[in-house]
Amino acid sequence: MKGLLGIKIGMTQVCDEQGVIAPVTIIQAGPCYVTQIKTEETDGYDAIQVGFEETKEKRLTKGQKGHLGLLKSDKKHPQRKKAQGVPPVRHLREFRTKNTDDYKIGQQLTVEQFETGDHVDVIGVTKGRGFAGVVKRYGFGGGIKTHGQSDRHRAPGSIGATSGTAHVFKGKKMPGRMGNERFTSQNLEVVQIDMEQNLIAIKGSVPGSKGGFVIIRNSAKG
Repeated sequence: MKGLLGIKIGMTQVCDEQGVIAPVTIIQAGPCYVTQIKTEETDGYDAIQVGFEETKEKRLTKGQKGHLGLLKSDKKHPQRKKAQGVPPVRHLREFRTKNTDDYKIGQQLTVEQFETGDHVDVIGVTKGRGFAGVVKRYGFGGGIKTHGQSDRHRAPGSIGATSGTAHVFKGKKMPGRMGNERFTSQNLEVVQIDMEQNLIAIKGSVPGSKGGFVIIRNSAKG
């Protein structure tokens, strides 16, 4: 299993040995911490939970502190465990894996698990575009600009049948909120890795704006 959480830094371009320039997205991936190990016996499936982006402990709820093992045991709650090497983190996500024995609570995961040439999927939230019409949202051609039509150039046109069905079918492409949706860019190539600064350069575009939270995992099509 290869997977990390990160922050999108921005886009740039790199030049390979043949002199070909490729656009890349720079992501600060990790360091992440293993916060929980799930197994078939205890949870019904095998996975590891990973935490990312250290924060101040006072910004976490008591439930979050308890989950991370940051609450100290006392006479009232002797079952509480002390911190197991996991700092207070903002983001928690799961990665399915059958090799749960290879991980332990508090283990640190970095970009070292990836190599140049690997193919990955990057998950993020797209930029919000607000309320948009069908021309911008779906690329509709719009209406004709002749024959006295002065205000229907960007209208969707007919949206349903007449008395036969007498309703608009579900899923009809119409104006509405555009963007701000979870999106996965699949089968992207890892171009460069900076071990010291925990940076990874991925060929192509990644959903979201600068500073957006992203998830990097093995390519499903690789």
